[in-house]
Amino acid sequence: MSNTPFIKRKTDHLNLALLDEMQATESATLERVRLLHDSLPELNLNEVSIESGFLDEMLATPFFIAGMTGGVDQAEKINSTIAELASARGWIMGVGSQRREVCGGEGDDPNTLFQDPVNNSLTQRFPKLRLIANLGISQLITIHQQKSWDSLQKVLDRMNPALIAIHLNPLQEAIQPEGTPQFKGALQALKVWSALSSVPVVIKETGSGMSLSTLKKLSELKIFAVDVSGLGGTHWGRIEGRRAPENSINATLGETFGNWGVTTVESVQNAATLIRKPTEIWASGGVRNGLDAAKLLALGAHRVGFAKPALEAALSGTAALERWMQTREEELKVALFCSGSSTLSDLNQTKVQLHG
Repeated sequence: MSNTPFIKRKTDHLNLALLDEMQATESATLERVRLLHDSLPELNLNEVSIESGFLDEMLATPFFIAGMTGGVDQAEKINSTIAELASARGWIMGVGSQRREVCGGEGDDPNTLFQDPVNNSLTQRFPKLRLIANLGISQLITIHQQKSWDSLQKVLDRMNPALIAIHLNPLQEAIQPEGTPQFKGALQALKVWSALSSVPVVIKETGSGMSLSTLKKLSELKIFAVDVSGLGGTHWGRIEGRRAPENSINATLGETFGNWGVTTVESVQNAATLIRKPTEIWASGGVRNGLDAAKLLALGAHRVGFAKPALEAALSGTAALERWMQTREEELKVALFCSGSSTLSDLNQTKVQLHG
């Protein structure tokens, strides 16, 4: 794969996302949430089920791995490792942006259409895999303006995903040296695409969470889910600030806005106030274990996602990732058991105390 500016940017993203200093220093505030302990749960641990409904089927877990990697050589092995185990264990898998396939990448030959051989083959290799395609809102606006919806649909036809996520990342685009912070017309583009898309649409943030005003706008759309992706985990303002030239304004912006956003807990609470069925609430951003997941599910989330910890485990190989995934599943089961919940539907606000 050629070393184009696009490839360098994606490689930078992948490498920087693994650094601890790229995590927001303000937490997801999950420490404020406590599940109520039930000393007499009246059930057996082996009776606890973490199965979760998804579209027209039941999956073994309510977990997803957020889209992080795509378009670079290093991502091929990572995505294959994640796909194999996500398929086997009933996790949903997101992949990095399909921007390059849809719109081309910086430095690509404009006469050659890029097609991602790995992402396009994942559902063929793992038929049980539930995959989430991914595109940025800026690119969706451009597609809407150009009325070139077929370019996006062709990518979906090749990938055969279960869903497509449209990611919202105004802070990242504002700080990124190559950013596209043109968001005017976003809501209209989302309305049109949610009606045209061959697969259900998820609207997701990228680590800065969702306010009540954002969720009010999204509540008017016919979409499958909102992934609030709150403040508390990997922070793309920090990453783009680090990528910017030293002592540049963009580098300073990365420091200034290094904790910008709405925390994951507050974002889920906001969503629970405004988002109504059939639209689902998905939670990600600083989630580190199954207990964190249980707290967010009790607050109103339908599905919970992991990013950096899953990436770190995947880089250590299949065995390490499988143990990491199994541990998260067992943590969730113990959280249900000790709160007197036999199924995910038993987790609700009555099982939660908020502190601070």
